[in-house]
Amino acid sequence: MTAELRTEHGYLDASVALPPRVRRTVLVGMVAFIFLGAFEALAVATAMPTVAVALDGLTLYTLAFAGSIAASIVGMVASGRWSDRAGPTAPLWTGIGLFLAGLLVAGVAQDMLVLVAGRVMQGVGTGLYIVALYVLVARVFPVEGRPKVFAAFAAAWVIPSIVGPAIAGLVVEHVGWRWVFLAVPVLAVPALVLLLPGMRAARGTPPEAEEPDAAPADGRPARRASVAWAVVAAVGIGALNYAGQLRGTTLVLLLGVALAAIVVAVPRLLPRGTVRAARGLPSVIAIRGLVAAAFMGAEVLLPLLLQHERGLSPSLAGAVLTFGALGWSTGSWLRGRATWGLTHAGYVRLGGTLLALGIGGAALLAWTAVPPVVGMLAWTLSGLGMGMTHPTLSVLTLDLSPVAEQGANSSALQVSDAVASATALAVTGSLLWALHTTLGLGAYVVCLGVTAALAALVALLAPRTTPRRLTR
Repeated sequence: MTAELRTEHGYLDASVALPPRVRRTVLVGMVAFIFLGAFEALAVATAMPTVAVALDGLTLYTLAFAGSIAASIVGMVASGRWSDRAGPTAPLWTGIGLFLAGLLVAGVAQDMLVLVAGRVMQGVGTGLYIVALYVLVARVFPVEGRPKVFAAFAAAWVIPSIVGPAIAGLVVEHVGWRWVFLAVPVLAVPALVLLLPGMRAARGTPPEAEEPDAAPADGRPARRASVAWAVVAAVGIGALNYAGQLRGTTLVLLLGVALAAIVVAVPRLLPRGTVRAARGLPSVIAIRGLVAAAFMGAEVLLPLLLQHERGLSPSLAGAVLTFGALGWSTGSWLRGRATWGLTHAGYVRLGGTLLALGIGGAALLAWTAVPPVVGMLAWTLSGLGMGMTHPTLSVLTLDLSPVAEQGANSSALQVSDAVASATALAVTGSLLWALHTTLGLGAYVVCLGVTAALAALVALLAPRTTPRRLTR
């Protein structure tokens, strides 16, 4: 490799080393793998009721999901530290290997506990490879090309969102639920081949010096997240989700322990100032959590509202979520190609506003006279807001990170997303049933109103994503 392709610290500048044609190949491999991960996640959600009955493990049903989410946090933190120390190649290979191994363990499981163990292995692998992919984007693609890359990542979820559950249902009915897990490792091989040029180009150790333009806003070195605290947070999130199945004193005790673990551990996994949304990178990480909590907290309620309360068929209720996926794809496409004269902060503000309006419109479905098409249009608006916001926050994280901290900060972004999503699922579910007896359908309005308020807060905090020195 010629000397001019390396920085003064000896680190390979892959965005220069790789010609555009090869970068496109790497992008296809990335998108293909995210596509498979999205399809697997949606397919498993469809198949899990059948799996739990077949393995006589209904009591472990929710743990099969919560365990994977919680374990991913450990993988995210480990990947961030590993990627910054040695580059993204090793954690990417390890994460993909654990993800595929977890699928194989789950696919051959004869007991529900073994399947849960496979799901936990998947979670650790997912956390490792998703953070490493973000770092690979920073190593392989120039700054001006990153918005399109993250827009493509979001678009990779569209087709799985539309057809994934239906295909998984057919596989379960006609082939067997095990193939929902066992088919993905076979399909992953071509995607891995396409990723190889990027992995080779990104191999190496990042420079130790910080880039002046990406220094932390408060001038202090970034906090290095501890894997031990990640384990504490993971246990807390798993316990929080499991507590929703309990009642009485046991519920109160487990809920208290879970919340304490989350409150103590999570701030130690995020940049200083995240909790108070300090200007710059901390606000970006905080907003990512707010966006995830608002969207996931609302999304989980809509099928329940339409099916359980209004008696709609599963296909019609699911159509609302499909419209949200289409809106997200459209928003990501627009974000990757249009400028409209907006700054990054402007896109975050626009996305938060659209998300808040969409959730507010979806809350109208609590009135039985409101036709489902209103929910479809409203949730499309929410998806559009997510498509504007999500890629922008990913780009901002890399732009505001010194090269030697891109892994740690990408990890923090994903941790914020995962913790907020899992917490929102637990809190909105508990709040809904606590209010439902008294308020009936009004309980949905209250819960959706809370998530809409979180989205509105995103719009208000958007200007803080710009570092102070750039606002002068």
